[in-house]
Amino acid sequence: MAQQLAIIVLVDIANALADRSLEGNVYLFDNMKFMGSVGEGTGNLVTAIRGSYWSDGSQGTEQVLNWLPNALGSIPATVPRNYRAIRAQASDRQALAELEALISASPDSSTTATADLSRIRQAVGRRATGTPASRINTRHKILDVTGNVVTGDPIGVHAYPDPIITDITGQAVDEKIIYPAEYGSPDMVSDGWYWSATVDTSRPGDYAYTMHIQLHELAEHNGEHVWEPVDLTCASSLHVTTDPKRNAYTKAGLGLLPIPPAPLSYPLS
Repeated sequence: MAQQLAIIVLVDIANALADRSLEGNVYLFDNMKFMGSVGEGTGNLVTAIRGSYWSDGSQGTEQVLNWLPNALGSIPATVPRNYRAIRAQASDRQALAELEALISASPDSSTTATADLSRIRQAVGRRATGTPASRINTRHKILDVTGNVVTGDPIGVHAYPDPIITDITGQAVDEKIIYPAEYGSPDMVSDGWYWSATVDTSRPGDYAYTMHIQLHELAEHNGEHVWEPVDLTCASSLHVTTDPKRNAYTKAGLGLLPIPPAPLSYPLS
């Protein structure tokens, strides 16, 4: 069975958008530090890929890479993907309840009723949608980093959508060391899509690759709030090594396991 390797791509979105660069604004982690990965927690991660082969020289075990992008300073990726919809529905219910109470208590259009209506409109919150070039195609209410609906001016106080990997290119792909692709999944945490790649572990060496990452910046156009896409790139690399598969008991090849001597038998008395 292939070994699953995870690479966490943690992006400081606010600073990356300000700099228009992921340089110094991305932190990479993997689960192969104990096997020799270096640069954990920096933008210069080198992921160790331990390939192996059988005694006849054929490939023993393939490795599978999984890239998991996350946003720093945003709503945690551990909450369900429908969290935004849940919070939006809660704010709508609250606004409707307050409106019903207002109508019952103030049937006229007094100054107090007008002020209350203004307050209720703010409680409803604002929505934002994506542009045609954006990977965001749904219309959600804008939330802050605590998960609450933004009631005032959302520019500068909102949570960002998670970064999205749109492609993986570079030397490792061109030389057919990795075969990346985007896959669909019922996993709620990954929003149904994730990037994965199998690795040719029979060719040791160092191979660079580039992640193409799309961030989203909130802008206002004609009174409407829109998530505008910002496409950036992030470089990383793989260090592929090979070692023969060995028997854990004998430390030799994968032949037959040694048969332990039979236990001594004693006559029954």
